[in-house]
Amino acid sequence: MKAHLTRRYMFSASHRLHNEEMSPQENIATYGKCNNPYGHGHNYALEITVSGSVDETTGMVCNLTDLDGFVEREILERFDQQNLNVLPEFARDVPTTENLCAAIYDILRRGFRNAHLEKVRMEETMMNSFEYAGGAEIRR
Repeated sequence: MKAHLTRRYMFSASHRLHNEEMSPQENIATYGKCNNPYGHGHNYALEITVSGSVDETTGMVCNLTDLDGFVEREILERFDQQNLNVLPEFARDVPTTENLCAAIYDILRRGFRNAHLEKVRMEETMMNSFEYAGGAEIRR
């Protein structure tokens, strides 16, 4: 039997949504208040869903300590309390929730081997969330 497990993590980060290839008017029309030249912050809820067979001995898809430790080291330490605009992940990309979600998915896909990564879901506010599942992008 294949089981799915979702863990939720919280972190805060700031950003300015701005595309150098667009005019100031286009940036304002596209990004609205998120184009503030001084940036602004968000509290993010990150959901990570992994899957696999349930281990008969432990009763788990994977050791939650391993998942929590990986997320702490590789994701939270990298993004929490940071200005996303200055991070290497966003040297070429606007640090939207969608691009942040895809960057985190890629980190997990490359480094977490203890279970199959199903999807990463980000919630910036209750009205703005994004999900990434290996190429399938879903705006909610």
